[in-house]
Amino acid sequence: MRTSRVSRDAARVASALAAAHGSRPPRQTRQTARSLNRDPIPNAPETDQVARQTPTESQQWKASRPNDTESELSSAPESSDYEPEDGPKSRKRKRGAQTSGDVLIKREAEEIILNKIASPKKVKKARRTPAKKSVAANGSVKVEPPPNWEEIYALTREMRNAHVAPVDTMGCESLADRQTSLRDQRFQTLVSLMLSSQTKDTVTSAAIKDMQANMPGGFNLESVLAIEPPALNAFICKVGFHNLKTKYIKAAAEILRDKYNSDIPDTIEGLTSLPGVGPKMAYLCMSAAWGRDEGIGVDVHVHRITNLWGWHKTKQPEETRHALESWLPKDRWHDINNLLVGFGQTICLPVGRKCGDCKLAERGLCPSAVVSRTTKLKKETDVVKSDSLDGSTVKYETATVVERSEVKAEDMETSPDIADIEDIGVKPRKRAMRIRRPV
Repeated sequence: MRTSRVSRDAARVASALAAAHGSRPPRQTRQTARSLNRDPIPNAPETDQVARQTPTESQQWKASRPNDTESELSSAPESSDYEPEDGPKSRKRKRGAQTSGDVLIKREAEEIILNKIASPKKVKKARRTPAKKSVAANGSVKVEPPPNWEEIYALTREMRNAHVAPVDTMGCESLADRQTSLRDQRFQTLVSLMLSSQTKDTVTSAAIKDMQANMPGGFNLESVLAIEPPALNAFICKVGFHNLKTKYIKAAAEILRDKYNSDIPDTIEGLTSLPGVGPKMAYLCMSAAWGRDEGIGVDVHVHRITNLWGWHKTKQPEETRHALESWLPKDRWHDINNLLVGFGQTICLPVGRKCGDCKLAERGLCPSAVVSRTTKLKKETDVVKSDSLDGSTVKYETATVVERSEVKAEDMETSPDIADIEDIGVKPRKRAMRIRRPV
């Protein structure tokens, strides 16, 4: 415990006075006692004598005062601000001490264009022309289809015929074993659709082929009822959410045996009552298994692409289904799913759409076509000078800035000689995304 010089002097005086009057000296700390022995006060011999008191004298004094308590003892004043002068200087920075901040010397920047997609040969401005509702005099609601839907549909079919998609060879409609009975084929189609949720066609196809080749008794309702859940789970272990789908398939098999005479339901209500079967699966199953088109099977590709085309503005697949069924001819209900799923797998990908290879973008029929995309990588390096106790140091701080800019067909500026009255006074919109990542 540290004490100041004034405190030590006061302690020596108090000890001298106590020895002169025969009273008990004040309580001392070890450091105070050492300081008294080391720094005696001139012309005060009594103080030196008290400071060098022998243990025998102290014991005699304590015996003469048996009724004293600890509360009567007084200690020398203490101060925590004292630091010994003869001790080593601490190199530890004191709290609250002022330090000079970092000084930016210079900043270096470098820009690199990573990639730039090629735009279509003939870029045309495209507009969204959704279906429109009109109310007749008798109160009936009529929906007028988009004016260019037939041309879009025909060009998309032309592009689909030129590119083979995974859905063409590994889609759920083509996975059933044609060598088995019609009842078993319908059951295999239903199971294929249940496995296809959140799973790629390649993975679903491999799981179905494995069950057809290696399941004891063949891939049918009776075999699924007899197999143990862990064994069934082993067949579909690579499918997304396979643990949950194992429970759904086992539960659906029992319902088919008890309520539907070991066959699948032939109504939308019956199919959607099975665990793990939604509206999309039900409409696709009705079309593929029973040959009846009672609705459009809308998956992520159909929902995404039709919104990109501007046919409607919906947020959920069910809203998209109702919007399409209100004007699309019924003979296209079954075909549109296969058409757009394959188109979304080959050209209009969810990430990185190939708009440069799309005929719709070339003819100005897709308002969401990205006719120009540029990605710039900008590296910024800061040279900073930092002052520390050990001396000045120079450090480098590097950051990466990624800038992406996209121009869609609906944002294109029209040529001055071909003016559009609706574009007067409207500035073109550009999408710019800035991401800052530390390296």
